[in-house]
Amino acid sequence: MTSRTTTGYRTNLESIAVQLDQAEASGSPIEQFNDSLSIEDAYYVQKKLLSLRRERGEQITGAKLGFTSKAKMEQMGVSEVIVGFLTDRMLIESGSKLSLSHLVHPRVEPEIAFRFGQEIQPGADLEEIIGSIDAVAPALEIIDSRYRNFSFSLSDVVADNTSACRYTVGEWVDFNTNLAGRAVTMLVDGTVVETGSTSAILGDPMLALEAFARMNQRHGTTLPVGSVLLAGAATAAIALVPSSRVTAVVAGLGTIELEISGAEA
Repeated sequence: MTSRTTTGYRTNLESIAVQLDQAEASGSPIEQFNDSLSIEDAYYVQKKLLSLRRERGEQITGAKLGFTSKAKMEQMGVSEVIVGFLTDRMLIESGSKLSLSHLVHPRVEPEIAFRFGQEIQPGADLEEIIGSIDAVAPALEIIDSRYRNFSFSLSDVVADNTSACRYTVGEWVDFNTNLAGRAVTMLVDGTVVETGSTSAILGDPMLALEAFARMNQRHGTTLPVGSVLLAGAATAAIALVPSSRVTAVVAGLGTIELEISGAEA
């Protein structure tokens, strides 16, 4: 494969970033890239996606981990998590509704969110990362692959910013390390649709911080004070439908709700 350092190859990767950016903006899925991208290529594309968003005035508000489920890792044939970025355009403020307009395959999953009370640099080690956390909260992440049929390779999903779409965070509580084994329940319009445990996140959400430290050193970007880290899904994701209310309850942490508007377009 041509070196990524060549001008022509960089231009091709930047073109892929533009395609993914346009697919996200229009809600129109595109074909997968599959083996044409290496993992290094994919993270290069992801950084270009962030650059495009910043050029439009978006500001980074955090990071997210993917493939924190051991079952998902085995399914994808990987042994390491993946990392993506979050921006202020992705944040759904408390009390706001989510419109499904221009979304492709929107799905939602309950997560644990950590908040950083200090700026995080790409080279920050685990001790610095843990020491900077000042709060934790239940969260909902909306994922939305920009590829046809919600089907993708490992490099595809990394390039597509780990399917990041929107997120909303519940009430913050003081950070503590006792986060494993907490029951998680997800409901739609009051009916339980998924149950799980925070231990589904790498066995313990605290281990997600170790994974983030590794990935942040390789692929991270500076995170400002107040940024969040979405540690990974605690249950399987479910498809979103109009005119519904999604609720996630994390034992001992709290509840987070998201209302879906009635119009798809």
